[in-house]
Amino acid sequence: MDLKYVFCQIQTNDANLVHGRPPYRVLNTRTLAHLMPSGGVHSIGYAAYASLAGDAKMSGQIQLAYCLVHARRNFVRVRKTTNSPFAAEVIERIAAVYAIEERIRGLGAGERRAARQAETKPLMEALKARLIAVKDGISRRSTLIKAIDYMLERWQGLTAFLDDGRIEPDSNTVERSIRPIAIGKKNSLFSGDEGGGETWAVLSSLLNTAKLNGLDPEAYLVDVLERMVSGATKTHQLHELLAWNWKAAREAEKRAVA
Repeated sequence: MDLKYVFCQIQTNDANLVHGRPPYRVLNTRTLAHLMPSGGVHSIGYAAYASLAGDAKMSGQIQLAYCLVHARRNFVRVRKTTNSPFAAEVIERIAAVYAIEERIRGLGAGERRAARQAETKPLMEALKARLIAVKDGISRRSTLIKAIDYMLERWQGLTAFLDDGRIEPDSNTVERSIRPIAIGKKNSLFSGDEGGGETWAVLSSLLNTAKLNGLDPEAYLVDVLERMVSGATKTHQLHELLAWNWKAAREAEKRAVA
């Protein structure tokens, strides 16, 4: 079977979509090569993403940030299957990190970085010390050592959020965007067709962009389609229907009426 993949990219800068295609390309090697001058790529620990940092053309331009939730899941599995006290300890230590994240959610990037440096960084350093200390006394064939190695081998990426307030400690935002596709693919006609996949990706992009901009996706799409079909919005004005532009226009209309 010829496999097809749907890639999800979430970013705060909307300029790239206004001026054309998103700034990335997907290679046959399943590597996502971002063409932005610089920035961070938040992903799971899949090896293809790691190859970006070593790419000669991208060297020094891309910072990889890995998902702390994925690292945690390995210890959750070990805890369930072996009742490991250390796995439980790691889970508790990560929970302390997320307690801080919950408190600083919504703050500016500078404030989040300051809080993470003061509070989260010592917690992560203590966690790393424990991982190293426990690792030496564990069998190389155990599931616990695999969970520890996964985390230590990706430590730089797992702690990237400490130095940049714009970065999240996990990729849950992307996970939530992809979940409906994963759940619905078995029930969707032609979901395995490449053309169907492209259509699905376009619709998913529109819906999730609307959500990220605080819009009701259904109300947004209904209004956009009505404007396009009726001719109220001309072809050269389609950029006005992008979620952030549409939202600004509707808010301006409400202020004018008030």
